[in-house]
Amino acid sequence: MADDRGSSAAAVLLAFLSGAALGAVAAMLLAPESANESRERLRRYARRAEGQLHDMAGRAGEVFEEVVGQGKDFVETKKSALREAFEAGREAMRQERDRMRGEG
Repeated sequence: MADDRGSSAAAVLLAFLSGAALGAVAAMLLAPESANESRERLRRYARRAEGQLHDMAGRAGEVFEEVVGQGKDFVETKKSALREAFEAGREAMRQERDRMRGEG
């Protein structure tokens, strides 16, 4: 469930950033300024976008590591519970076998 929310939030963020980028490019192309000014504005925008993408990638990596850690904890918890159940079943079988031998 949490993964669904994370991936949909990422999709919304990606759509927003894509729309913002397209809007910025369209505005620059239609703006009444010189080609040099437009290129410089595009460079500044690209640098800012690159920095934001690096930040987002870093945060995504942190979230991924956290989710992987939670998954490992979950698996370990389930393994431990199964191991305990198996041992309890084995002990119950041993006791029942001993009881049956005692009756016979």
